[in-house]
Amino acid sequence: MTAIALPTPDDLRARLEALRRSRGFLLPHHGAMAAALPDLHEAYFTMYRALTQTPRHLDDFEREFVWLAILIAVEEAIGTHHLDLFFKAGGTQRQAALAGRLVGYAAAAHSLHFMATRWRHHLPGLDAAAEYRAGLDALCAGQDVSRATIDLALAAVDAALRRESGLAMHIRAAYATGVPETKLAEALSLIIWPVGVNHFLDACAVWHDIMAAGEVVPSDLFRVWADTPRQGGFDDAGR
Repeated sequence: MTAIALPTPDDLRARLEALRRSRGFLLPHHGAMAAALPDLHEAYFTMYRALTQTPRHLDDFEREFVWLAILIAVEEAIGTHHLDLFFKAGGTQRQAALAGRLVGYAAAAHSLHFMATRWRHHLPGLDAAAEYRAGLDALCAGQDVSRATIDLALAAVDAALRRESGLAMHIRAAYATGVPETKLAEALSLIIWPVGVNHFLDACAVWHDIMAAGEVVPSDLFRVWADTPRQGGFDDAGR
C-alpha cells in the first residue's frame, strides 16, 4: 500500500485558514479530510465546484430555487449559503415560502398513487396524476415562479426522497411543457451532494424507463441513452 503524504501541522493550518477566507466559512469535515485524506479533499472540491458552481443549463434563479426545495425536503439546515444565493438571484421571501409549501404538497403524489394502485377496485375512477395536477394547479395559482421551474424543483425533491411515482409525474410534465432535458438532468444531479449518487442513479433509472417505454419523446441526443439497455451489475435486481 502506498502511503499518502500528509500535511505538516503548519501546512494544514494555512490550508484551513485559506479555505475559510475564500468561502467565508469552514465546516467540520473540511479539517478531517484535509488532515488525513488530502487527495480526497482536493477531489471533493473539484466535485463541489463542478456540481454547484459551474454555470450550465439552469439560470441562477432556477438553480437556487431547485436547491432550496431540495434542502427543505431533506432538512439540510446547514445549507444557508444557498439561501444567500437564492436572494442574490432575485428570489423573494414569498417565493421561498412557496418552495416550502411545494415540498409539503409533493407527498400527495405518492399518497394518490398508493390509493389508485392498491385500492383500485374500491376507487376505480381515481386518476392519481390528474388529482395531483389539480392540487398543484391550485397551489401555484397567482405565484410568480414558472411551472417549468416548479416541475424541476419537485422532480429533484422526489428524486432526493426516492418517491418514484411523484418523480415520474414531474418528468412527464417536464416533457409535456417542453422543459429542456439538459435542465432536468442538471436539476436531478444536484441531489448528489445532499443525499448521494445512488439516489441520482435511481432517479435516472426512472427517467430511462419512462423514455424506453415510449411515455415521452426524447430528443435525438437523449434517445441514444433511451435506446441503450440497462447496464447494471445485476439486471435481475432492476438497477
